[in-house]
Amino acid sequence: MAAKGFSEKEQMFWMAEKEMEYRVDLFNKLTQTCFDKCVEKRYKETELNMGENSCIDRCVSKYWQVSNIVGQMLGNRPQM
Repeated sequence: MAAKGFSEKEQMFWMAEKEMEYRVDLFNKLTQTCFDKCVEKRYKETELNMGENSCIDRCVSKYWQVSNIVGQMLGNRPQM
């Protein structure tokens, strides 16, 4: 059922656009958070070292786990 003034196709496009914006924002936050947490402020090497790689791996994994848990909790919430 389309909202007043918008076709179902327009609504689907709008929703897909919002989903893409959300995912880009999530990726940017994840990247910045894990970079700030795991990479030293003064670069000593051009490549990530083993400790930084491990930290980033764990950080990204936890970020996605939390994001999925929050998404599930919000999805199970009764509609207002």
